[in-house]
Amino acid sequence: MIVDAPLDSSGAGRGEERAPAALRRAGLLDALAADDDGQVDEARLRDSTRDPASGVIGAAELPRAGGAISARVAALISDGHRPLVLGGDCAILPGICRALPPTTELWFVDAHPDFLDGVTSPTGEAADMDLSVVTGHGPAAAVGPDDALLDPNRVHLLGHRPPTDESSRVEAARIDPAIHQLPAVELLRRGAAAVGAGLVAGGDGPAWLHLDLDVVDPRDLPAVTYPEPDGLRWADLIALVTPLARADRLLGMSVTDLNTDEDPDGRHTRRVVEVLAQVLGD
Repeated sequence: MIVDAPLDSSGAGRGEERAPAALRRAGLLDALAADDDGQVDEARLRDSTRDPASGVIGAAELPRAGGAISARVAALISDGHRPLVLGGDCAILPGICRALPPTTELWFVDAHPDFLDGVTSPTGEAADMDLSVVTGHGPAAAVGPDDALLDPNRVHLLGHRPPTDESSRVEAARIDPAIHQLPAVELLRRGAAAVGAGLVAGGDGPAWLHLDLDVVDPRDLPAVTYPEPDGLRWADLIALVTPLARADRLLGMSVTDLNTDEDPDGRHTRRVVEVLAQVLGD
């Protein structure tokens, strides 16, 4: 079941907001033979101002958006569906996690740790801080939840890059030490397929897969807002994600951060559809 959550936490209506519609036009539903649950209409941000109290853009609108995403995901899971949530950016994650059992294991595949907060984020975008929020280290008042939504020890941060500037060094220092980290260089050294299979076999209980497409090296996917070099190539991503996406204990999956502003001819969008069809196919 596919559901759109076109939240762009810059509040500026960037290309991430248009990504779900672009993926649909590129044939995603047919490629997956998936049912359509439409769009979470409230999952849009129209306030681009940074709240002086929390340091977060759109602080008054984000809890509403997160609550609407949470309600839709919870209803789909309750009805026995395995939702594929199309972002938008990573600010959709707290809303999703509010719908999950607290024992859920999170496979977080991203070029960035997303562990800033309203003070340390240079942008104020909630997508800078979603993983910190869901593990109880972010500006909860601005994005909805009051406490940690998931146990940090059940979170796997996969494919991120090493710090390169002061902001990313501050971010790296904030990461909860209980989170299992496997940076891109180490993931590739171990072998993406082996890492994916090991995660599926090495845990128990429900899981959620969150894929930020900027984990892909910009040589393969430049159509993201914050590209990072030295990432996974498409073949690596497919090898890693396929066992995760097909795991029996998976509750669902979210895909974020395709920026259609950087894809004027749609070729990268079409490639994302091909990859999703490959990893989610029978």
